[in-house]
Amino acid sequence: MRVLVALSGGVDSSVAAAELVAAGHEVVGVTLRLWGGPSDRGCCSVADVEDARRVAAQLGLEHHVFDFAERFHASVVEPYVRAHADGRTPNPCVECNRSVKFDALLDRADLLGFDRLATGHHARIAWVEGRAHVARGADAAKDQSYVLHPLTAAAAGRVLFPVGDLGKDEVRRRARALGLRTAAKPDSQDTCFITASGGREAFLSERTGLHPGEVVDVDGAVVGRVDAVELVTIGQRRGLALAGGADRRYVVDVDVPARRVVVGPPERLQRGTVRLEQVAWNGPVPTGTVLVQTSAHGVAAPAVVASSDVDAGDAEVRWLRPRPRVAAGQSVVVYDGDVVRGGGVASAG
Repeated sequence: MRVLVALSGGVDSSVAAAELVAAGHEVVGVTLRLWGGPSDRGCCSVADVEDARRVAAQLGLEHHVFDFAERFHASVVEPYVRAHADGRTPNPCVECNRSVKFDALLDRADLLGFDRLATGHHARIAWVEGRAHVARGADAAKDQSYVLHPLTAAAAGRVLFPVGDLGKDEVRRRARALGLRTAAKPDSQDTCFITASGGREAFLSERTGLHPGEVVDVDGAVVGRVDAVELVTIGQRRGLALAGGADRRYVVDVDVPARRVVVGPPERLQRGTVRLEQVAWNGPVPTGTVLVQTSAHGVAAPAVVASSDVDAGDAEVRWLRPRPRVAAGQSVVVYDGDVVRGGGVASAG
């Protein structure tokens, strides 16, 4: 089988490529050049491209670099900036996987005559009633199925996740045994186009207006100020420098146009439902109890899909027990056990 493997310059994709070679496939490596600006973390730096090239050489693979920077900027960076300006909390890694890694790259793989596309994600493919679904990886601590949830059945059926059945310790052990230069390389963290030195504030301030605002309690009394309303998210507790009392207070609402942040006790965050938009289901809308995850490293909680308008791309999820409010813009992923059934984006309502 002819396989195009995405080499990010990290240990997971390095071992994924090695596993494919060991299995006897015809393997070609590709690294994506996505971000042309400053980068000191993530998978977009010049050093990452060089690591990927050298791993390919170690494994005897042909290696290419595809420049998807324009696509990445239009599909990931610009929506990220707009979301913050609108007071939403985006998931850029989800959009990168949807629009770039498993859309544009799959198209390129088809154009070049490859049978499959492989990556180093910690996830698996599960076949349910003849349909391919993304499913959780074997290593729960490294599972990446949440950020891969937009994959359609057609895309999932053409993708390989060679390290999905391995724990991270085993991945590093195999990399060491093969002498791969990435064996001890730290995992990439956070958003690749946000530098550790500058952070979100520096990045966004160069691309959109950031506005100071007042912080009020649930009774309307002013208890503080923030430098940028656009950087505050639902559920936030730290970094607010609140006055008046030592009780725990969390952000329960953000009104960007009004330049106002509302804080309150944790119970004011509790909700019985979450409304979703941009919903896509892989197969029929699930019935009965499902598991719903609202952040990349969060714990999935039991719920039911109370309603779903497939044509409009809307849905409502009802928690079996109240849960903290989900920030608008966050991805909400629905599982049947370990299998992703679909997902959407939390709406502002």
